[in-house]
Amino acid sequence: MGSSRLPGKVLADISGEPLIIREVIRVRRAQTLGQVVVATTVDPEDDQIADVCQAHGVPCFRGHPHDVLDRYYQAALLFNAETIVRLTGDCPVIDPQEIDRTVRAYFASGVDFAANRLPPPWTRTTPIGMDTEVVSFENLACAWREAEGKHEREHVMPYFYAQEGRFKVSLVDHDPDLSGYRLTVDTPEDLALIRRIFDHFEGTDEFSLSDMITLLEQRPDWMALNTGVVHKDYRDTDARFD
Repeated sequence: MGSSRLPGKVLADISGEPLIIREVIRVRRAQTLGQVVVATTVDPEDDQIADVCQAHGVPCFRGHPHDVLDRYYQAALLFNAETIVRLTGDCPVIDPQEIDRTVRAYFASGVDFAANRLPPPWTRTTPIGMDTEVVSFENLACAWREAEGKHEREHVMPYFYAQEGRFKVSLVDHDPDLSGYRLTVDTPEDLALIRRIFDHFEGTDEFSLSDMITLLEQRPDWMALNTGVVHKDYRDTDARFD
């Protein structure tokens, strides 16, 4: 709830449902996932998230507000996760097929860490808003023990790819290149676009990434709503993180 650019965004109304529930509904359709858990914070303002999760039957773990790596580790420990698939809670149109594509690539490649997007010098080919990261519990525990940088703790996974050769890393590219599309919610402009997408599909959750790309190709004026938004750098940290 304490988002710096759009406070309360995870519970923003999207066609009659909170954003986080819209995302959970879509994520649960991924064939490669077992249990879906919302990992929020112990801050009193996030009581609302816990209440919404309880009302919708969604498991919810509450942990450190800014050390998100610790929050992920403790949640994985509690739920006995062997493999962790990290999805950020501001992607209500994430495509379950994109999650499955990334998870399957992780297991097929035998790497330590796989993702469908990584920061420069890697080249992004997946739309912002489809971000999926996969790692074993054993390797997550290694990062939890050894990562010291604030950005490594706050952004969970940088420890795996920040230093070349530390782990075997796979970037799961998307063909065709769809990196020009921004389908996340971090600003009011982002939220306006996502609401239009859901309204177009009459409030259903069952549209695909392909469906959205076709729609936005037909509505460049919608795409223009958030083209000026600058995506955060993975090295940026919250000033409140002490």
